[in-house]
Amino acid sequence: MSRSNRAQVSTAYLLTCAAIGVAGGIVLAAGWWISSMLFITVPLISVAIAGLWLMPAVIALRLIQRPFAGLLVGLISGLVLAPFFTVGAIGTTLWWALFAELGFLLVLYRFWHTWQHYASALIVSIVYPIMAAASFDLWTIPLGMQIAYFGVTLVSCFAGTWLGIVVADRLRKAGVAKLARRRTPVAAAEPAA
Repeated sequence: MSRSNRAQVSTAYLLTCAAIGVAGGIVLAAGWWISSMLFITVPLISVAIAGLWLMPAVIALRLIQRPFAGLLVGLISGLVLAPFFTVGAIGTTLWWALFAELGFLLVLYRFWHTWQHYASALIVSIVYPIMAAASFDLWTIPLGMQIAYFGVTLVSCFAGTWLGIVVADRLRKAGVAKLARRRTPVAAAEPAA
């Protein structure tokens, strides 16, 4: 593969991630606003849309199937959100994107199966409620509500993951990201000049 073809692949990959990241940032802006309103009025219900934060990275990972595509999309989504919310939005979107990557990172990106997306969703649906427990005064509420909080988070993360998979599969059917998914062969020789 020539250098210009490699550059084209790289450009297609970056443009695909940028498009997903910007679209994800727009969706997350609405999610951030809704979540903030819910947190003020019914805090425990605000986790019902936690899965939205997984969606952009899941779309990228499912569609492109390349290491760190989810993190790149998370970074771009955060950059889209930062001017309207806080610079902390970048950390938030990267945090969620890291969890979307985990199912693949743990096997060093050797294979790409649907269950890995759901394994990642399961992990974050356990970690997020524990890390956010202080914000929700989780340990002071009745046990039944604590269980419901974890349950709602789990359902939300699975729903966001499922929706990300559906979107990515439809984009793939439409022919999006064929170049972005193509890998440059490592042992490919340069053509003679």
